[in-house]
Amino acid sequence: MTHTDRDAVAEVLREAYSQGQLDEDEFEERLDQAMRAKYGADLEPLTQDLGFSSNGRTSGPVSGAAKADGPIESTAVERVVAGVGHAGNYFFPIVTPLLLFLIGDQVSPYIRRQAMESLNFQLACLIGSVVSLLLIWLVVPAFMLLFIVLGWAILPAIGTIASLMGKDWRYPMPDRFRILKDD
Repeated sequence: MTHTDRDAVAEVLREAYSQGQLDEDEFEERLDQAMRAKYGADLEPLTQDLGFSSNGRTSGPVSGAAKADGPIESTAVERVVAGVGHAGNYFFPIVTPLLLFLIGDQVSPYIRRQAMESLNFQLACLIGSVVSLLLIWLVVPAFMLLFIVLGWAILPAIGTIASLMGKDWRYPMPDRFRILKDD
């Protein structure tokens, strides 16, 4: 067994957690077991009930919107509203995804998920920009600020297009920088 095997299981567990198949305690417990596993057979039970095998491929029925590949189940209206959540960052930063995130539970898990992604990205951009501006005299934060501005200008457009296509768009941010987590 290799680290790649453990990482594949960890990714399946993260996806199951983000889709609501696992609660936080169960996710952490399974992730800990995956990282301590010594044999491939130790990994199989960790993802079996999620509809995935330890290699990340589907092994049985997949519940909810979690699938190995392909778009998440969503209607055309949900895709448009989720797209507005991303595109709204150009017109009403933070406000548009925040409103969609707050009403997302009543509307659609897909909309809530995309609004959460958009809101996390906007908050990370805001925090990064403020820190970079405060430390701009160090020169390195000036490059970071440029990187943030370029990302803010480009990535919401990509998120909008991906949402309109029904994709489960995730901004390229490490999980440890995610400010909000879906329950």
